[in-house]
Amino acid sequence: MSPSSEKTAPKVAVLDYGIGNLRSAQKGLERAGANAHLTADLEEVLEADGVVLPGVGNFGRCVDALAAHGVDTIARKAASSGKPFLGICVGMQLLFDGSEESPEHSGLGIIGGMVRQIPGQVKRPQMQWNALHQVRPSPLLTGLDGAWLYFVHSYAADLDVTASSSVVTATCDYGGPVVASVQQDNIFATQFHPEKSSEAGRKLLTNFVDLCRGGTDGA
Repeated sequence: MSPSSEKTAPKVAVLDYGIGNLRSAQKGLERAGANAHLTADLEEVLEADGVVLPGVGNFGRCVDALAAHGVDTIARKAASSGKPFLGICVGMQLLFDGSEESPEHSGLGIIGGMVRQIPGQVKRPQMQWNALHQVRPSPLLTGLDGAWLYFVHSYAADLDVTASSSVVTATCDYGGPVVASVQQDNIFATQFHPEKSSEAGRKLLTNFVDLCRGGTDGA
C-alpha cells in the first residue's frame, strides 16, 4: 500500500484512444493511490482531478488514433482546464507541435517546439534505465534527482535546456543531454515510463497523485 492510499483517492482520467498498454498507466496510478479509470468521455475527463495521456509506438499512428477517438479535442480541453495533466513517453511528444518521425502529422500544440531524433552516434532506440538530472524545480520530481528511470524512445523534445524560459525540468545523458521531463504550468510530461520504473516511478506517480489531490502547487 502506498502512502497516498491512506488519503482520499483523487479521480484520475487516463485518456483512452485505443493504442498502447493504457492499463499499465492505470495500474501504476492505482498503486500510487489514485482512483484511475480509462475514458474517452469529455464529461468524465473534466470531472476528474487529474488527467494522464500515455503513448507508445509511432507518433503519426498515435495522432491518428487520438483524432479517430476524438481524444485530441478532449486532451486540449483538459490541458487548458488548470488541473494536473501528465503526458507519458509518446504522450509527452504528442503535446508538442510535431515530430520529425511523422512530419505529415501535427501534434496537439499544447507546448511549443518540435520532437526530433536523438542526435549523435548512439543506439536508437534508447532502451535502458538512465539517471535523471533535474535542472529546474518541479513538484512532479520531488525526491527524484539522480533517480534511475526506464526509457524506450528514439525521439525526444528539441528544447534549449539553458534558456531561462525553458520548460525542461530534467534531462538524461545519452550521447549528450536528452530532454527527460518538462513542466508548463499545470502540464507535466515525462519521456520515460514511470509505470515501468519500479520504486522511483511509483514515487513520481505518487507525486502526481498528490498534485491531483491538491496537496502541492503545480503552477
